Amino acid sequence: MSVDVGVVLGSASDLGKVGPVFETLEEFRISYDVAVVSAHRTPDLVEEYARSVSERGVKVVIAAAGLAAALPGALAALVDVPVIGLPLGGGPVMGVDALLSITDMPPGVPVAGVGIGSAKNAALLAARILAVHDPDLKARLEAVRKKMSSDTREKISLLREKGLPVWQWKPEGE
Repeated sequence: MSVDVGVVLGSASDLGKVGPVFETLEEFRISYDVAVVSAHRTPDLVEEYARSVSERGVKVVIAAAGLAAALPGALAALVDVPVIGLPLGGGPVMGVDALLSITDMPPGVPVAGVGIGSAKNAALLAARILAVHDPDLKARLEAVRKKMSSDTREKISLLREKGLPVWQWKPEGE
């Protein structure tokens, strides 16, 4: 069975930290599957997973890892699809080590990185990558973006109604 996004966790204990990845992918009706493989504890499974990516039709990989966060880079070295590194908080420096490991890759091994614990953004980035070749997904993303803009403008109006001196943007066409 073909899936669009492969979600890879460095540890089963990370499952609770990546819930928004699954929720967001499901919201946009994007197929995915989940694997738990560790770059340090099960490097043979990392290689096996990477070999399976093209066979399974995976178009984007989201790799979530904490601490040294070697998993996204290890996968990026082995696959020819975009890899999104999701650094997870924790450890002595609260995920900064994972963020740096994910974003400081050597030339030729690109990994896209999102913020520490930014599971929803990892899924949205995967959706945007997929939307390049999927007009229906692109339209769903645009609708969500417009809704976020509308919600923000509504909240700004509420501040104005409370008498706060809110900056006024010029309406379109003026």
